[in-house]
Amino acid sequence: MKQITAIIKPFKLDDVREALTAIGVEGLTVSEVKGYGRQKGHTEIYRGAEYAVHFLPKVKLDIVVPENRVSQVIEEIITQSKTGQIGDGKIFVMPVEQVVRIRTGETDAAAL
Repeated sequence: MKQITAIIKPFKLDDVREALTAIGVEGLTVSEVKGYGRQKGHTEIYRGAEYAVHFLPKVKLDIVVPENRVSQVIEEIITQSKTGQIGDGKIFVMPVEQVVRIRTGETDAAAL
């Protein structure tokens, strides 16, 4: 099993969620986060005063899937969240050693 962590623009969340549901992803965790990458934030003007915004709002998705589904899930995330502009986000893939469903005690693939 693998954990896929995707950092995307907030307005793309619904598109990504719908696409993942359509391919059979049954669960994901969403967190509102702030950060920056190469763009290093940006400047905004509020009431005539210019100020720097160093951390941009993003959405973090955590999804655990069997290894044979990783490529398909990544492809859907990219397809649905890509705008072609700087700050589209990143995807990280990490191994998951064990999963346990607390309610039933099911483990690994059965717990997903």
